[in-house]
This record gives sequence, C-alpha cells and structure tokens, in this order.
Amino acid sequence: MLLHAFTLFHVLISLVGIVAGSILIVAFLQGRRADRWTNAYFATTVATSATGFLFPVERVLPSHIVGLISLVILGVTTYGYYRRRLSGAWRKIHVVGVTLAFYLNVFVAVIQSFLNIPVLKSLAPTQTEPVFKFTQLAVLLLFFGLGVLAFRRFRPERNAALMSN
Repeated sequence: MLLHAFTLFHVLISLVGIVAGSILIVAFLQGRRADRWTNAYFATTVATSATGFLFPVERVLPSHIVGLISLVILGVTTYGYYRRRLSGAWRKIHVVGVTLAFYLNVFVAVIQSFLNIPVLKSLAPTQTEPVFKFTQLAVLLLFFGLGVLAFRRFRPERNAALMSN
C-alpha cells in the first residue's frame, strides 16, 4: 500500500513537471521568462528524478542512469538560473538544460506509458517494436526542434528593453 502511494506521488510530480516544462518551452518560444513556472519546473523535475532512486530495486536500472543525468543537467541549469541570473552564456545553458531535462522526463514517461497502459503495452510488449521506436524518435525530433527554436528565441533581456521604451 505504501509503495502504491509513493508511486502515485512520483507520477503526479512527474506530470506537474511535464506541464511546467511545456509552459516553459512556450515561454521560451515567445522570448519571455516564466519565473513561477520555472520554480515549479525545477522543484518537480528534481523531485521526480530524486524519488526515482527510492523505489525498491536490486540493481541499477536504465531509469537510474537517466535520473542521474537529469539531476546533473538540472544542477547546472538551476545554478545558471538562480546564481548567475541567466547572464551571458547562462541564458543559453538554461534553455538547453531545461529542454534536455524536460525531454528526459518525457522519454521516461513514454517508456512507463508503454509498460503500464494496457493498450500501449499490447502494441509494444517488449519495447522493441517499431511503434515504440517510432514514438521515441518522434519525441526526440519534437524536442530537438523545439529546443533549437527556443535557443534562438529566448531573449528575455531584449523583450524587457523593448517593453521599457
């Protein structure tokens, strides 16, 4: 029962992180900051990665490696956001880091969806089937495209200067 509640908590914070990440990507594409959503994104995405290590397992799983990579990316990204205040190259590092960690969160969500949603599991029971591979490739390409656009468009200092004139 406790494991079920913990799993539900982990899934809920993952979903909040995905929603917050979606809102951040839209803000990046519009060239603006979304500070409250950034705070929510960092809190929930770090919590998602960290709680993934608390599930009872007997060995290191690929999800642990993804979680560790995500935590390293989030560590650098939060430093750039809170300490360096997006100055200089930290703006670009922020966009890339948020996009990569968001992608990793969605990557794991797709895997978990194919493992736990019966209709998806029936389409790809071993996760080696073309539909699974195509889905993961589509997600990767979507995030790559959004990341490139966000990287080019996110210039909050330019928008702030325009608004003050």
